Amino acid sequence: MVSSQRLYLSRIVTRKSHSLASALVTKSQESIPKSVGCSDSGSTCEAHQLFDEIRDLNVISGTAVIGRFVKQNRHVEAIHAFKRLLYLGIRPNEFTFGTVIGSSSFSRDVKLVIGGFSQTGRNEEAVRTFVDMLREGVVMPNESTFPCTITAISNIASHGGGKSIHACAIKFLGQQYNVFVWNSLISFYSKCGNMEDSVLAFNKLHEQERNIVSWNSMIWGYAHNGRGEEAIAMFEKMIKDTNLKLNSVTLLGVLFACNHTGLIHEGYSYFNKAVNDYDNPNLLQPEHYACMVDMLSRSGHFEEAEKLIKSLPLDPGIGFWKALLGGCKIHSNKRLAELAASKILEMEPRDVSSYVMLSNAYSAVEKWQNVSEIRRKIKETGFKRISGCSWIEVRGQGCVFVNADKSNKQKDEVYRVLSVITQHLIEDLRRLQRVNCLMFNVT
Repeated sequence: MVSSQRLYLSRIVTRKSHSLASALVTKSQESIPKSVGCSDSGSTCEAHQLFDEIRDLNVISGTAVIGRFVKQNRHVEAIHAFKRLLYLGIRPNEFTFGTVIGSSSFSRDVKLVIGGFSQTGRNEEAVRTFVDMLREGVVMPNESTFPCTITAISNIASHGGGKSIHACAIKFLGQQYNVFVWNSLISFYSKCGNMEDSVLAFNKLHEQERNIVSWNSMIWGYAHNGRGEEAIAMFEKMIKDTNLKLNSVTLLGVLFACNHTGLIHEGYSYFNKAVNDYDNPNLLQPEHYACMVDMLSRSGHFEEAEKLIKSLPLDPGIGFWKALLGGCKIHSNKRLAELAASKILEMEPRDVSSYVMLSNAYSAVEKWQNVSEIRRKIKETGFKRISGCSWIEVRGQGCVFVNADKSNKQKDEVYRVLSVITQHLIEDLRRLQRVNCLMFNVT
């Protein structure tokens, strides 16, 4: 039975020629240290050592290491090697997944492949793999596979698909989920903007089983959905009713909530408590300082934002200056916009988004010559903005829209609707304020 499972799973994941995969792996194995073939220690550290010894480690040579372990029936080491590949940030391809599925340990650790797809940004493939395995019935889903599948589908915000996975969890697990399943459901519903079902999932999790991830998911859910007061109330309830200690993720969620709902006083208060009161020297990370700079600059408190940047216990990275530049664009602060943009372009000369933000700041104060100079520089240097991407779910089908996309079968209809929406936006802007020379790019 295990053998048939592996055969089927390999077929549904690789979807490629086995002969081509074998050729690639065989060729790459020439660069693998010979110790792979003779060591029988079976230790986790061996995969780490092997990867360190390979001169130019990439996905092909990494897959070859996994394949050699599988060929020697050293399946535990194969799984460890796969995990190490993910840890090193090397994105597995279809051959990698097909090779690791060849390990007999895979049927006990199926979440590795689903999680591997998700961690490398291939969320649709993660969900498709789960659905295919479920349809065939070769591997029954459990409390390990559901969390990584729900996480994958939450990353693409497929509300209908996620509810189907939730229904599947009820079918196979009843309502007796472990905390990992509940936490993934809380996060999924909040990412889809459905805080009501997120609250239901949170309430069904027994109070004593709720961990810091459960509370963080709720705080971030409220924050992302513009419900800052409820995010703060959830945080205060956690501090009052539990013995859990906030961590960096908790604090960042609270600051994010304050930032995006205009609760500046509350945000400053929580930040100062973190600086002075909480008994955790590692609580504050660069992200917290950047969030405070963003909060102050968005609300027009530029003097305080500058003071905070100057008093930082670390070198301000590009994120700090981008946060400041964003606030300058909102409040038309030309002086600070120029300073922030110069700092950003020193660190990343080809950061086209900073040119665009600076141009918008100039246009807000009617510095049209500066706007023209920036546009000319962008055109001369050949800088290109990273294409934006958005999607919507219609009747269970995800529809993806990419900036300047000409490949969509319904592109004519898409651009007609986009033109109508753009005209409405322009008319609204004309009614609300004078026309700004903003750098719209919808073609």
